[in-house]
Amino acid sequence: MTSPTVQRSPFGRTRRGEPVERWELRLPSGASAAVLTRGATLQQVRVPDASGELGDVVVALPDVAAYEAADGYPGASVGRVANRLAGGRFTLDGTRHDVPTNDGPNALHGGVEGFDQRVWTAEETEVDGVPAVRFSLTSPDGDMGFPGTLEVSCTYSLRQDGDAVTLRLDHHATTDAPTPVNLTNHAYFALDGAGSVEDHVAQVAATRYLPVDANLIPTGELAPTAGTPFDFSSPTRIGEHLRDADEQLLRAGGYDHCLVLDEPGTFREVASVRGPRSGRTVRVRTDLPGLQFYSGNFLTGAWRTLEGRPVRQGDALCLETQLLPDAVNQPALAELGDPVLRPGAEFATSTEYAFHV
Repeated sequence: MTSPTVQRSPFGRTRRGEPVERWELRLPSGASAAVLTRGATLQQVRVPDASGELGDVVVALPDVAAYEAADGYPGASVGRVANRLAGGRFTLDGTRHDVPTNDGPNALHGGVEGFDQRVWTAEETEVDGVPAVRFSLTSPDGDMGFPGTLEVSCTYSLRQDGDAVTLRLDHHATTDAPTPVNLTNHAYFALDGAGSVEDHVAQVAATRYLPVDANLIPTGELAPTAGTPFDFSSPTRIGEHLRDADEQLLRAGGYDHCLVLDEPGTFREVASVRGPRSGRTVRVRTDLPGLQFYSGNFLTGAWRTLEGRPVRQGDALCLETQLLPDAVNQPALAELGDPVLRPGAEFATSTEYAFHV
C-alpha cells in the first residue's frame, strides 16, 4: 500500500465572500482526488485508463462560481437528509417539522440551503494509517427546519490497492436531539471522460427497487427488479432499457430510483460500472442499504467542465449510497435502516469507490 500526499490550496470565494479551499490527495502514481471545502465537494478524481493515461472520472467544474450556479449538486456532500422528503415535512416523536421545499412539493437533499452550500472546515487526519482529510460542519438546531444540533463530518482517503485506486468516504454524525439523518455524496461519474454514459455497463446486487409516484417519492412498495429495466443482476448496458416505454422510467425521465441492495448491514461490494472506451471499472462497496441510481436525466448542458465541455443529459451518472429515501415518513422503509439519529448514538457509514482497469 502506497500513501498519498495531501496538498491544500485556495480555490476562490463564495458570493458571500467566504474563502474556499481545495484539498488534494495524490498518490505517487499521479492518481488523485480533490475535495473543496464548499459542500465538502468531490471536485476531481483522476485515475488511469487501460493505456495508463490519467483522466477525470467525475464531472469537475472549474471554479466556485460554477458550483454556485450549478443545479444538480455536482460532487457535493448532501444533507441533513439526502434524497426527497415528501411534502417537505416529517413527524418525529409526535411533532411535525417542515423543511423548505426546493423540488416541486418536496424537500430535496436537505432543503433550500442544504449542506452542499455550506463551507465546511477541513483538517488533515488518517484512516487506517493512510493520510486523509476530514471535513466537518455544525448544523444548528432548527437548520432548514430540522431539530437538534448536528455535528457532521465526511472524511476522504485515497489509497493504492494493487492495481486499484480506492477512494473511501466515511460519514459520521452525532446530535443533541432526535433528528433524521441521511448523508451521501452526489458525484457524477463518467468513466470514459467525454461522451454519453449509455454504453457504460453496470451490475448491481439489488433484487428489489423502490417505484416512485409522479413526484418521485417512493410509493412504499419494495418491487422485484427481475423482468424490469431495473434488473442489473448481470452486466447490463445502461442505455439498453433507458428508453423503454416503462412507466417508472417515463416518470423520472430515465433512471432516478433507489435500488435496494442485497445483504444490508454488511460492508460488501454492491455495484460495478465499466466504461468500455477507457477500460476503467469502478467497484462500489458500502454498508448502506440503498443505491440511488441516476442517469443524469436533468442535465441540460449548462455545466461546463474544466475543459469547457458542456455536460448534457446522459453524459454522467450518480451512484449515491444512502439510507432509503423518505424513510422518516415510511416506517416500512425505515426497517432496512433507521433514519432517525438520537442523542448518544452515532451515524457512521463507509463507502468505497475502487477504480480498476
